[in-house]
Amino acid sequence: MTEMATVLIIDDSSFQRTIIRKTLTEAGYPCIEADNGRSGLEKIEQSNPGIIIVDLLMPDIDGIEFLTILRKKGISIPIIVLTSDIQDATRKRCIELGASRFLNKPLRREELIPAIRQLLNSGV
Repeated sequence: MTEMATVLIIDDSSFQRTIIRKTLTEAGYPCIEADNGRSGLEKIEQSNPGIIIVDLLMPDIDGIEFLTILRKKGISIPIIVLTSDIQDATRKRCIELGASRFLNKPLRREELIPAIRQLLNSGV
């Protein structure tokens, strides 16, 4: 079996991180976690994850600022924004900043796992 890509989960809610991690580990994906964008940036340098799941509303560095920093640094890891913000303007801004997918909370396994598989297989 091929090694599964590591998923970096960035969310300030430990409850949300636990739900996401449990869903992903059940599907065979190893996970690392960060509780804000600043910590997430450090984890990227340490671990080189294959894919990132990021929330938008977080202290310190929020999701939009996180996406902006990655873009400026030229980091092109596939990113899934998972948020409770359902505004079209927010979705559009995230996609413009390089997010590969935009999913709404609450997390739905039947959306998340196929999105991850598709992004990892397509290399987008």
